[in-house]
Amino acid sequence: MSNFLTSSIGKKFIMSISGLFLMMFIVVHLGINLLLIFDDSGELFNLGANFMATNPAIRIMEPILALGFIVHILWSLIVSFQNMKARPTGYNQSKNSSNWASRNMLVLGCLIFVFLVMHIYNFFYIIKFEYQNLLEVDIDGEIMHDSYSLVAGLFKTSVTYCILYVIGAILLGLHLGHGFWSSFQTIGFANKAWLKRLQVIGQIYAIVVTVGFAIIPLYFLIKF
Repeated sequence: MSNFLTSSIGKKFIMSISGLFLMMFIVVHLGINLLLIFDDSGELFNLGANFMATNPAIRIMEPILALGFIVHILWSLIVSFQNMKARPTGYNQSKNSSNWASRNMLVLGCLIFVFLVMHIYNFFYIIKFEYQNLLEVDIDGEIMHDSYSLVAGLFKTSVTYCILYVIGAILLGLHLGHGFWSSFQTIGFANKAWLKRLQVIGQIYAIVVTVGFAIIPLYFLIKF
C-alpha cells in the first residue's frame, strides 16, 4: 500500500479522491450561498450559516475538509513538478488533443488558491475568530450571528470584490470542467462510453457552479 501511495499513479489517485470530495463540498457551499439572493432580509442565509456553524456533523467535517484542501493542493503540486522534472524541455502537445484548462490545471489551481485565501479571510476567518465584531439577530427566538450583514455587506460596498468573485467563479469552473471527468478517469472510469458521459456531466457541473457563484455578486452589483 505504501508503495502505491508514493507512486505516480497513487499520487494521482489521492488527488482525484480529494478532488471529488471537494466537489461535493462545493455543491453544499453553493447551495448555502445562493440563499443570499433569495431573501434580502438575510434570514434564510443566517439560518443556513448558523446550521453550518452549529451542526455537530458539519463541525466534525470541517477539519476533514481542510485536510482535503491541503492534500489536494500539495499532491497537485507534487505531481505537476514531477511531470515537469520528467520532461524538463516539455513536449509537443497538440492543442487539438486537449483544451486550455487541461493544459493549465496547475496555473488555474494556483489562481483559485489565491482567491480561496482571500475568501476564507473575508468570511470564514472573521465569522469563526472575530465573531465579537459581528452583529447578532434573533430569529424565532434563537440568537445567532448576523452573517448576512458581513457577506452581503462586502458585495454591496465593494465593486472590486464583486469582480474578483466573478473571476474566481470562472477560474473554478474551468478547473472543474476538466477535473471532474479526469478524477473519475483516474479511479477507473476510463472506457470510451463512460468517459464521454462524464465529460458532458463535468461540463454541465462546471457551468452550474460558475453561474451559481457568479450570479451572487452580479445580483448585488445590479440591485444595490
